[in-house]
Amino acid sequence: MNYSDTLDFLYSSLPMYQRIGKAAYKSDLETTVILDEHLGNPHRSFKTIHIAGTNGKGSVSHMLAAVLQSAGYKTGLYTSPHYIDFRERIRVNGNMVDEQYVIDFIEGNKDILIDIKASFFEMTVAMAFKYFEDEDVDVAVIETGMGGRLDSTNIITPLVSVITNIGLDHTKYLGETVEEIAGEKAGIIKPGIPVVIGHARTEVREIFEGKTREMRSEMYFAEENYMAKSASHDNGENMQGFDISRHGEIFMKELLTDLLGDYQAFNIITVLQLIELLKSQLEISKVAVREGLMNVRGLTGFKGRWQIIRQSPMVICDSGHNADGLRMSIPQLIRMKGKILHIILGLVNDKDIGSILSLLPVFAVYYFTRADIPRALNQDILMAEAAKYSLKGNSYPSVIEAYKSAMDNADEKDTIFVGGSSFVVADFLKGYDIA
Repeated sequence: MNYSDTLDFLYSSLPMYQRIGKAAYKSDLETTVILDEHLGNPHRSFKTIHIAGTNGKGSVSHMLAAVLQSAGYKTGLYTSPHYIDFRERIRVNGNMVDEQYVIDFIEGNKDILIDIKASFFEMTVAMAFKYFEDEDVDVAVIETGMGGRLDSTNIITPLVSVITNIGLDHTKYLGETVEEIAGEKAGIIKPGIPVVIGHARTEVREIFEGKTREMRSEMYFAEENYMAKSASHDNGENMQGFDISRHGEIFMKELLTDLLGDYQAFNIITVLQLIELLKSQLEISKVAVREGLMNVRGLTGFKGRWQIIRQSPMVICDSGHNADGLRMSIPQLIRMKGKILHIILGLVNDKDIGSILSLLPVFAVYYFTRADIPRALNQDILMAEAAKYSLKGNSYPSVIEAYKSAMDNADEKDTIFVGGSSFVVADFLKGYDIA
């Protein structure tokens, strides 16, 4: 097998939730446990931090990994989905797993993978854990996929568990209410292991409190202990600063990060609360915190969240893909300086599209499109639905065609936004260099 053959096996031979939806969803961890035991339980050979949540878990995972690297730890990072290369999901100190390792892992375990009907996600998690063991990492930051309780990553016993927030997403699988979804996410809470909650609606706090009592775990609400206020300093276009207070007193002045987007204020306090708990087991200085957060993209390869691609016209892509995520980014987009706002929009067909379309500005020019995956909502259907919310524009069969049209129509003072789905952003990033 070469790398292309290996990817074909991963993507085509076995179902993958991100591409085909419910057909790939499994409702237990039996296959994960069998595969992990076959590999010698590699997840037990390194320390872990487990991160779940509806939004923000990718940013929190990458921020924490960058800080741990800056503190001198050899750090594994497992995230999903990827944008351009499958190997983005599995990194050590920011470097993607080697192509040959991916090939060798699949070749060496192909019989059992087929025999137990392992899903794409189960194979990928097993590969990550084995790679981290083989690379002898000190600590690994593990991001859940869709859920928590039944997520393939949920065989680990971490130093700390993290739930960034709860919103309505993946309701077909996790529950129709925020309380039901919170119950699924709370499934990562382990006996005696502290848990950080980034932001919790009133209606889900009791869910978390009940779970932590059951598990005899300590729970810390980041937003009750820390606050991040945007610093009114000129940090340049690729950096933003926050003045951090802890228990009402100044904790860190002008803490800079290269992750943009107003919503990073919520994520950064979650990371700081997490680091406070980790300090009893790991050495993490304020210098490491500052150095790591200033260079998250460079240290971990983070992409896709409020990523500025070019300046004139301003082109921004953001992978926020549900109502709660877009509710945090759209106000910032509306405030952007520029003459005309062009929005390239694509959604997947199992979202509540009305809740998303109702948030979008009617004054923008729209380019309705679809990502190149089976789950993508047809661009003409999307355009028809958007018209019900007075959103006007044309439809395009691919993200890059939509982008080319937006560039043809935009002048240097305009803003072009690409979003609605992580898969739209992935298609854009893959095709941008040839657009």
